[in-house]
Amino acid sequence: METADSFLDLLAEPAKRALQRAGIKTLDQLSWLSEKEVLELHGMGPGSINKLRKALDAKNLSFRKK
Repeated sequence: METADSFLDLLAEPAKRALQRAGIKTLDQLSWLSEKEVLELHGMGPGSINKLRKALDAKNLSFRKK
């Protein structure tokens, strides 16, 4: 069974820490943010955004639209 924060395991440490510092623990919480907001987090890059987009899509979620 997948844990709430197992999607973080897909990410490099800087991106993982960026989400943790922002208090993002679940994909549902991540879906409250836009891609732009996530990219603005220190340690987050385009490669991580692609991985997060796929993880969200697998759960029928997406980044918040502007």
